[in-house]
Order: sequence, then C-alpha cells, then structure tokens
Amino acid sequence: MDLIDMAFALFGAGALLAGVLPRLVERKPFSMPIAFLGLGMLIFAIPSPLPRMDPLAHPGLTQHLTEVVVLVALMGAGLKIDRPLGWRRWSAVWRLLALAMPLTIAAVALLGWAWAGLGPAAALLLAASLAPTDPVLAAEVQVGEPTDEEDSEDEVRFSLTAEAGLNDGLAFPFVALALAMIPGLTWGSLGHWALVDVGWKIFAGAAGGAGIGWVLGRLFFRALPERVRPAVHAEGLMALAATFLAYGLTELIGGYGFLAVFVAARAIRGAERDHEYHQVLHDFAEQIERLLTVLLLLLLGGAVVDGLLAPLTWGAAAAGLALVFLVRPLAGRLSLIGAPGRPAEHWVVGIFGIRGVGTFFYLSYALGHAEIPDAPLLWATAAFVVIISVVLHGVAATPVMERLDRMHERSHVQSERAGDACDDDSTRCTVHVTPREH
Repeated sequence: MDLIDMAFALFGAGALLAGVLPRLVERKPFSMPIAFLGLGMLIFAIPSPLPRMDPLAHPGLTQHLTEVVVLVALMGAGLKIDRPLGWRRWSAVWRLLALAMPLTIAAVALLGWAWAGLGPAAALLLAASLAPTDPVLAAEVQVGEPTDEEDSEDEVRFSLTAEAGLNDGLAFPFVALALAMIPGLTWGSLGHWALVDVGWKIFAGAAGGAGIGWVLGRLFFRALPERVRPAVHAEGLMALAATFLAYGLTELIGGYGFLAVFVAARAIRGAERDHEYHQVLHDFAEQIERLLTVLLLLLLGGAVVDGLLAPLTWGAAAAGLALVFLVRPLAGRLSLIGAPGRPAEHWVVGIFGIRGVGTFFYLSYALGHAEIPDAPLLWATAAFVVIISVVLHGVAATPVMERLDRMHERSHVQSERAGDACDDDSTRCTVHVTPREH
C-alpha cells in the first residue's frame, strides 16, 4: 500500500465530508470538529503505513500548518462581522481583551506552577498558549455570513467572534515574555519586552493591517479599472491575497501579523460595507479554512492515538479542567459586568471561550525559538484542553444558542406588543425607550 496514494485518498474523503457534514449536523448537539477528531483517531488506530503524528518531532511543520489555518480563519472572521468598529459598540470585546484574557493567563500560569509542577516560564507559556479563544473551531457560536445590517448580530455571537479575531494576536506578548524568562529576566530584557513586544509590535500590527486593508479595499472596489476590478468579477482568491499580504508585510516590519490580518479584514469590509463582494470573499475563506481544519483535526486525532496525551499528569489535567470549567467562565463573566446584554448572555460568552488551533501554533512557535522545559507535558496539557473544549462546546453550543435565540424572540414579541398597546390607547400608555447600547 503506497503511503502517498493513501494520503490522497484520505484527504479527498475528508474534503468530501467537509462539504457535506456541516449540513448534516446543523442544529444538532454535535459539531464537525468532533466528527473529524474522532475520525482521525479511528484512522490512525487501524494498522497502516501512516507515519506517527508527533508535533514535538516536527515543530516547524506544526507551526506553519496551524499558522495558515488561523490566518485564513482571522480573515473570514473580520469579513463577516457587520458591526462597525467603535469604542461603545465593541465595549464587551475590549473588556474581554483587557480583563478576561490577562486574568485567565494569570490564573492558568499559577495553576500550571502549583498543580502541574511546571517552572515559571513553562507555566506562563502554557497559560499564554491557552489564552486565545479560537476563530477556527467555534463556528457554532460565531456570527453568520456578512449582511448589510450593521446591528443585526446578537451580543453573544458578536463578542465571541470579535474576541477570537483579536486575541490571537494579542496573546503574543505573553508568549514573548515566557520566552524571555527562560534564560532569566533582566531589566534590559524586560524593557525590550515592554517597548518592542508590547508597544511596537501591537502598534505595527494594528497600523499595518489598517493601512494594507485600506489600500486593498480601494483596489478591490474603486481604484482598478472595471475590467480587472476583483469586486466586479467576484474573485474569491483575493481573500487569500489579502490574508498573506497583510500577514507577510506586517511581519516584515516587526508587527504582529495575526492582528494585522483581522484589522485588514475589517478595513476591507469598511471600504464598501454593503457590497455583495464581501460574501464572495468570506465564502472562499471559509471553504479554505474548513478544508485545512479537516486536515488538522485528522492529524490531531492521529497524534492522540500515537501517545500525545501520555505525559499528561493529574495535576496538569486538573489545571486544564479548571481553565475550561472555572477560570474562563468566571473571568469572562467578571469582565462583562456592566457591559451590554443580559447576565445570562455574559455567562454564555464566558463559558464558550473555545480553545483550539491558536494554542498549537503558539506552542510550536515557542519550541522553534527556545529549549522549553517540560515540552511533552505542555503539549499533552494543551491537547487535553483543546479536546475537552471541542467535545464539550461542540455538544453544548447548538442547544445553548437556540435557547438564547428563543429568549431574544420572546423579548422582541413582548416589545412589539407593548408598542401596539400604546398605539391603540396613547392617552393611557407611556413608553419608556431605553437607547440601545453599542
């Protein structure tokens, strides 16, 4: 049996299932990531010439594969958010980034040190790698396709989508701090971290993404002659062009490319907010993302079968479970006190902080840049958390989101009835209008 031929057949079958399965599991307490994770475990458990899946043995390949998946997902996430950028409109997102993410990192680092027995640098690296919520495996709790209605998105789906789009880049400073701690922090290295890894790279990522997105938006919609204008000819390939240009050029000037891709997508969306070409770009990015996600989940299933979880200890498992069931829900809820939405919605945002592909990228990135203590335990713990998150959130997402949708529908009906009653007898009814918060 030829290994290459078998790989082609498996990838073809995976692509076929990726096109069909989302419709089959739609509105069911089951998700596509669960199916492909299980399928990967089944395939690699059967005796075959398939090689061992060990991310520790191939950190470079793991880094670049996960890197591309996250990049494409960030472009898709940025394009499908309808709500324009604004301080008040995005207030829940700023709270999640400024409060929930640092609180989560601090708590997980402490648990990694106290329960898992990791050193301070390794504990911080684990926490930073697990900090980003995932734009790849979280389709069930994210906003849908682009529309021309600016405020059509509910607060839960919007907050989770925008948070996932931004925190994949903003977790980088904490990873850099963990790497700086391995040889030992000095005042010089701490200053370099604050000025370069925090200050310059975040600024360059945001500014680079905004500038590149602005230029591409003009090229797509106005600057080029109509006979070659991508928006006129519905060229979906431009989604990949925008993704890799924003990432590559920003990384060349030393900025955070993940942040740049999401910001560039928002700038492109803002160039012609209601244009149908955004749907084309989003659909193309989503299809590429789904195909790459299938491959990654199959490989993750194979790695689990080949012993990826073997180094996991009870203390590390307890720290991972605490993150999923306690730390992230509480940090998310606390950060959203006073934010738009009901308390029930705040709890859902906190609970559905799904961990995924970004975690694997950060670990493989760190392994490629330094000798990391306890690397097998870090990988085992990260994989354990991602698997728990994929299964738990994949099963719970559909029923929870359907219940929230029914709650919104009831509120809307009650508001309409109250308005009708006031119209029927305006002398006896006073309507108190509360401005919508953005």
